[in-house]
Amino acid sequence: MSIKLIIGNKVYSSWSLRGWLAVKQSGLHFDEMTVPLFGDDWAERKREVDLAPSSGKVPILWDGDAVVWDSLAIIDYLADKVGRDRYWPKDDVARGMARSMAAEMHSGYTALRRECPMNTRKTVTGVKVSEDTRADAIRILQTWAEARSRFGREGPYLFGTFSAADIMLAPVVSRFVTYGFTLPGFAQSYVEAMMVHPWMEDWYAAAALEPWTIKRIEDAAT
Repeated sequence: MSIKLIIGNKVYSSWSLRGWLAVKQSGLHFDEMTVPLFGDDWAERKREVDLAPSSGKVPILWDGDAVVWDSLAIIDYLADKVGRDRYWPKDDVARGMARSMAAEMHSGYTALRRECPMNTRKTVTGVKVSEDTRADAIRILQTWAEARSRFGREGPYLFGTFSAADIMLAPVVSRFVTYGFTLPGFAQSYVEAMMVHPWMEDWYAAAALEPWTIKRIEDAAT
């Protein structure tokens, strides 16, 4: 039976991007369904059987009778199926840092998320952010710098090869592009490597074709 992944709008849904990249990284075949978020029928749609287990949160993955929601849980579930090394560095020290970065992304950086929602359609210049958002960005760049300097010699990604850490940070890459963050050279190189990853290019191409808009997010990207 094929895996089924339900995601939200590709333009806006940062967690859906993470879940989608996680399934792509597994190498497993999957069916994909996009559910437009916050439409007129959203209150009813999120109670339907395929979304009800997560109360409408996306992404949500169905694997037969098994259902997994939350992108970090999806990464762990798929790592159990196809092997941890597909998602995490083999080295214990690197893996510890990668897991910590993924978890910190999962639970933190609330100011950046709030002020700079993901929007793949726009590139904005001259955006002024709060000190809290600036602090979030600095912290992210500090972790990127450490990962790249200590473990990134074998490739362009945080730990050299593409990993769960890159999956979890991919929407930050997108935000930095959308809102025109000025980045140090190493970080700009990483962002550029991520943006030309074939899966990111596929996601952006599909997002460009979506007809839906969410006004509050569009208004943020001004």
